[in-house]
Parts: sequence; structure tokens; C-alpha cells
Amino acid sequence: MPLSTKKDDMGILEGKAAPAFSLPDAASKMVNLKDFKGKHVVVYFYPKDNTYG
Repeated sequence: MPLSTKKDDMGILEGKAAPAFSLPDAASKMVNLKDFKGKHVVVYFYPKDNTYG
């Protein structure tokens, strides 16, 4: 599914800054996007294993 390009949509817009978020890493330590300010970051996510997505 492509990123949203509508102004009134609350999704992520291509070319815009990502919203602030925190997620647990593989060791369950919380990681904040702001911790990587000024660095290149790749956020990779996918639906639950063995599900359609």
C-alpha cells in the first residue's frame, strides 16, 4: 500500500518528517526516534508472521 498523499488523511506523508514514536527493540528496551536525530534511519515493519499483508 503506498504512502498517503492526501492532505486531510492522518497517515504518513511521503517526503515529510516522521511523527515522534517509541518502540521496543529486540531486547525489549524502548527506542525513541528522536534518539537518532541527525542520523539516517530505516524503519522496517511488517504484519504478524504468516498473515496477509
